[in-house]
Amino acid sequence: MAISLSKGQKVDLTKSNPGLTNITVGVGWDTNKYDGGKDFDLDSSVFLLNAAGVCADEKDFVFFNNLEGGNGSVVHTGDNLTGEGDGDDEQVKVSLSNVPTTVERIAFAITIHDAEERSQNFGQVSNSYVRIVNDANGEELIRYDLGEDFSIETAVVVGELYRHGSEWKFNAIGSGYQGGLGSLVKDYGLQS
Repeated sequence: MAISLSKGQKVDLTKSNPGLTNITVGVGWDTNKYDGGKDFDLDSSVFLLNAAGVCADEKDFVFFNNLEGGNGSVVHTGDNLTGEGDGDDEQVKVSLSNVPTTVERIAFAITIHDAEERSQNFGQVSNSYVRIVNDANGEELIRYDLGEDFSIETAVVVGELYRHGSEWKFNAIGSGYQGGLGSLVKDYGLQS
C-alpha cells in the first residue's frame, strides 16, 4: 500500500524498502474544462541539484529536449502533449544507485508550456499528483496528490528525492511559481 503524503511531509524511501534501486517517478494531471480556445501542454522536468542547491551543468536539467541526465541515472520517458487518458501523463526513470555522488537532490516539477501566451495557469489544472513506483515489482510506494491550492502559478515543484546519509528520502513540496519553466531554470542556477 502506498504512503499518501501531505504537503511538506518527508518520508524515507530506501530505508523502508531495502534493496530498492530502480524507481519510476510518475506525474499526472487533468485540465479543467474552459473555453480558452488553446490546448494545454503540461511538461515534467527534473533538476539534479548539487550541495549548493543548483544544477552544476545544463546536463543536470532533464526535460523533453534533454531526456537523460546524471550519467544516464535519470531518464525522462518523453513528452506527453495532451495529458489525455488515465495513469501517469509523464514518467522519469531513476536508478538510485547510479546517481552521481555530486547530486544531493533531484527536484521534480510540472510546468505549463507557453502559459503566459495562452493565458493558462494551475488554477485550470486539477488532480495533479506525483508518485514513486518500485520498478522491480510495479508497487506504488509513495503518492502525493497536490490538491487545488494553485491559482495564478504556471509552474509547480511537486517534490524531490534527496540523500540522507546513504539513504534516499522524498519530500512532498507542492510549491507554485509564476514565470513558468524560465523562473525555475534561473532558481536552479541555469540561464534560460
